[in-house]
Amino acid sequence: MEINMQAVIWLAILVVLLAVEAITLGLTTIWFAGGAFVAFGMAIAGAEVLPQIIAFCVVSILLLVLTRPTAVKWLNKGHVKTNAESLLQETAVVTETIDNLANKGQVQVKGQYWTARTYQANQIIETGKTVKIKEISGVKLIVEEA
Repeated sequence: MEINMQAVIWLAILVVLLAVEAITLGLTTIWFAGGAFVAFGMAIAGAEVLPQIIAFCVVSILLLVLTRPTAVKWLNKGHVKTNAESLLQETAVVTETIDNLANKGQVQVKGQYWTARTYQANQIIETGKTVKIKEISGVKLIVEEA
């Protein structure tokens, strides 16, 4: 019985990539494991080395480009936002007039007080107004009038 070394090498690559994926669970090597699987099948079928390598590259890239966005979206479905991320698009009340030029401003959102700046540099938002949180920059909320 003759051992097909190319198939053994592709199988070893496949096992290593699957092991790395199992350890990291980061969707980093699974795409390349798919390419290695196809190249392994080609090696068993007796294909030359260059077509195996080309198939590995093409299949890996196609899997990465075509399936990764969907897989990431599906896996992150249960992603719990951090406290800061959960504030995006929330409504807040201005507790201190927001004036970027004077470097002042504060809002209250979800019972917490945050330093705030306006989304547009020259805009002033008076105390008591409601604002929508657009971004977070460091420890400051970037807001625009609701």
